[in-house]
Amino acid sequence: MFACDRWAEEGCAPDIIATAKSIAGGVPLSACTARTEIFDAVVPGTMGGTFGGNAIACAAALKVIEIMERDNLPARGAEIGEACMETFLRWKQSYEVVGDVRGLGCMMGIEFVTDKASKTPNPQLVNALLQECYRHGLLIENAGSYGNVVRFLAPLVITDAQLKAGLEILEQAIITCTRG
Repeated sequence: MFACDRWAEEGCAPDIIATAKSIAGGVPLSACTARTEIFDAVVPGTMGGTFGGNAIACAAALKVIEIMERDNLPARGAEIGEACMETFLRWKQSYEVVGDVRGLGCMMGIEFVTDKASKTPNPQLVNALLQECYRHGLLIENAGSYGNVVRFLAPLVITDAQLKAGLEILEQAIITCTRG
């Protein structure tokens, strides 16, 4: 269910996991989960937060977790991530402006550069891509220190047809925005 689960089979486990935002399906909540020996070292009453302990938010979080497990959404996230990574790696080979591709599950990043040789960040292209995708009904975000990364955040409930359509819009935007 969590990104850290990917490395569990290699014997790597987190000491602390901080969660917030979507854990309660839109109800404000945050949580800090840690190994027993870490929480046992905390003096009672010294750790808290403004979004912790609300009974309604906790009930919402339990329902979100139940639905995620029932609908096997972590596996769906892995499927979406694999499909996106395969597509983005193909783009990296096909388009001179695609620098690096990275991500895990449904959260992916595509770095755009002026050319592969110089690897010069290309935030102007990313801004053009944002506008072109928006015109065709696809919302994407820019990110990165230089504003040259497209953050692709597919929802866990996206259908295969919707994912395909979104990827096609983004690829067509790359083609349109890089024409001389």
